[in-house]
Amino acid sequence: MEKEMKNHSVISPSESKVEKETGNPSSGIGDENETDMERLTARSRKGGLITIPFIIANEGFEKVASYGLLPNMILYMMNVYHLGFAKANYILFLWSAATNFTPIIGAFLADSYMGRCLTISLGCIISLLGMMLLWLTAMIPGAKPPTCSPPLPCKSATPAQLFFLIASFGLMSIGAGGIRSASMAFGADQLDKRDNAGNQRALESYFGLYYAATTLSVLVALTGIVYIQDHMGWKVGFGVPVILMFLSALIFFLASPIYIKKAATTSLFTGFAQVIVAAYRNRKLALPPPESGYYHHEKGSSYIVPSGKLRFLSKACVLQNPEDVTPSGVASNPWNLCTVQQVEELKALIRAIPIWTTGIMMSINISQSAFPLLQANTMDRHLTSSFEIPAGSFGVFMIITITVWLILYDRVLLPLASKIRGKPVRVGTKLRMGAGLFMTAMAMAVSAIVEHIRRRKAIDQGFLNNPRGLVNMSAMWLVPQNVVAGLAEALNAIGQFEFYYTEFPKSMSSVAASLFGLGMAAGSLLASVLLSAVDKYTKREGKESWVSNNINKGRFDYYYWLLAIMSFINLLYYILCGWLYEPCADQVKKGEVEEKEKELEQRSLRPDSPFRTDATA
Repeated sequence: MEKEMKNHSVISPSESKVEKETGNPSSGIGDENETDMERLTARSRKGGLITIPFIIANEGFEKVASYGLLPNMILYMMNVYHLGFAKANYILFLWSAATNFTPIIGAFLADSYMGRCLTISLGCIISLLGMMLLWLTAMIPGAKPPTCSPPLPCKSATPAQLFFLIASFGLMSIGAGGIRSASMAFGADQLDKRDNAGNQRALESYFGLYYAATTLSVLVALTGIVYIQDHMGWKVGFGVPVILMFLSALIFFLASPIYIKKAATTSLFTGFAQVIVAAYRNRKLALPPPESGYYHHEKGSSYIVPSGKLRFLSKACVLQNPEDVTPSGVASNPWNLCTVQQVEELKALIRAIPIWTTGIMMSINISQSAFPLLQANTMDRHLTSSFEIPAGSFGVFMIITITVWLILYDRVLLPLASKIRGKPVRVGTKLRMGAGLFMTAMAMAVSAIVEHIRRRKAIDQGFLNNPRGLVNMSAMWLVPQNVVAGLAEALNAIGQFEFYYTEFPKSMSSVAASLFGLGMAAGSLLASVLLSAVDKYTKREGKESWVSNNINKGRFDYYYWLLAIMSFINLLYYILCGWLYEPCADQVKKGEVEEKEKELEQRSLRPDSPFRTDATA
């Protein structure tokens, strides 16, 4: 498959194997030429814009299906499976963590072993199986506990019933890891034709269309799917995502014959592991001077010598013997010798880790989606006398805020500021990330204030022992906290992406998305630990837990204040990390690469060089 991406004007003799695979054996020179022409014509028809609708539709339907299941899931687990709020939320946190972590594993498998097309295909099938399993929990009476019959206590779910439910979550997480890890890059593969003058513009348009479709999918999920669940029940509400996921898989498979399918290559994560192993094996070596020419680098690479930071890793690219490098310039054993670029990529990642950890607190705050759902469920959600907003749809205001802010920032605020100052104005990524962390702390403070008001009204209206009582308070009070949270995500999350893209070597562009997903996974895991700790320590001595099943008896406002305080402490930590951060090593400019290589080559020919051969003596 890799051959499909090579120069179409060159046919390698090794491609005779492809003839057998395609069923077009060569019977002679003339037939061979005809077969070559046919193969070239077939290749030229693969990929291109015609494949993009299939790829975007696949990702879009998957996101509508999966995101539509999450908002109301806490109610399904509490009302149908009779789980307590803390336990149900704990399971949801783990599900969210798995869903954010599996794309990292999926990216590694796609790059190193399976290829992107196969990874997406398996992801579609596994996601569909998971959603079908969840739908069966609603369809099969024995798959869930019996309905409560007051005044008798509700029966708890059996281990087998819980396993059935959690298995569906696990399959959906694995499937999402296959689709989301490779979908965007697979689409770029279809358009990335370097000999095309409009290649860069086509890629830019594709990425913009991809993100727009993703945003639209989430909006549809948080409105349409949630509305169906609220008004038509769980059987239909879980059945629609199954249909959508089936369409997602079908659409993707239909275009399989026209996809460009790149073969798997070495993963960037494998390169990181090689640097660590090589640096450890060479730990007793003394580092030669930077201009000695004893550092291994690829010809034409903009990384000629390692930076002076994290010097112990630089030992991974030190040349020891002429046999370490093949005549083609490749390391004989990549686990003993790495290139300077590999070393600098790992250094860049390590230097960015402290700043990356500051984003975990925002991920913890974002993952608290179950709390606003319970709040909205007890408030007046009517916009008109006949229409009310579903309790699980208030996250839409966060998505809308992100979209509006991005448009205003890029199209209004920056041009206006540049016009006023008379020169281009750009807000630095670190400043935007810090502003986002401040806003996420404010979002938690606003949430605490709103919950305090809601709880006081609920008690005043006699709902202390009735967590489902409808408080005479508009649910639109929940909009400000969603707006502030949306601003926080627009500033910090997008700032993170841009920070990684600008600070990391260009070869590490895929790491940016992986780091953000890993941060979301870590945030969900820590949120589950925090919730369990708060539940455990606040219900001691017979007291009511802050995160009680009864939202009116609990103190969700205290929990929000705890998150706000932790967020402000995290902001101070971020300021310290930003102050200590040092940019990555500068790359050698393209025009200087050849000159620098010649200089180092001459240095390596001096009499005391261990790489001086007899031919050069």
